[in-house]
Amino acid sequence: MLTGILLALMAGSLVSVQNLFNNKVNAAANSHTTTALVLGMGFMASLGMGLMFEGADLLSWKPMPVWFWFSGLLGIGVVTCVVKGVRLLGPSYGTTIVMASQLLCALWWDSTGWFGLEQVTFTPQKAIGVAALLAGILLFKSKPKENKQLREVRHELS
Repeated sequence: MLTGILLALMAGSLVSVQNLFNNKVNAAANSHTTTALVLGMGFMASLGMGLMFEGADLLSWKPMPVWFWFSGLLGIGVVTCVVKGVRLLGPSYGTTIVMASQLLCALWWDSTGWFGLEQVTFTPQKAIGVAALLAGILLFKSKPKENKQLREVRHELS
């Protein structure tokens, strides 16, 4: 379990850095070029590492539903939407919404047993956790109210 937690933490860190890098690439190139670069470089690196670490087993696949073969197409949507979202909202807010959406969708799919997942019961504890997450996003983005006296002092100083 500890290994899984560490890997998940590392993935979150890598996604955050990737979002920042992708945003900078997108400032120099258009959105589809950014997506092609990100996914193309990822393909080349994955293929090279797969051949190096797995050898011929890299191309040994078990039977799976046809629709799973299209997950790479989902990657196009992921990269494009995240790059544009981060550009429009900023890295912290954009990434926070991406993570909240991931959690909500994963909870939904776990609870319904979609995509071949083992169905997990939706409990009040999970509902409270999701509500706390959404409240956190609202707090994160909300701007503090400015004190009237502080505003008057600033006005006098200017």
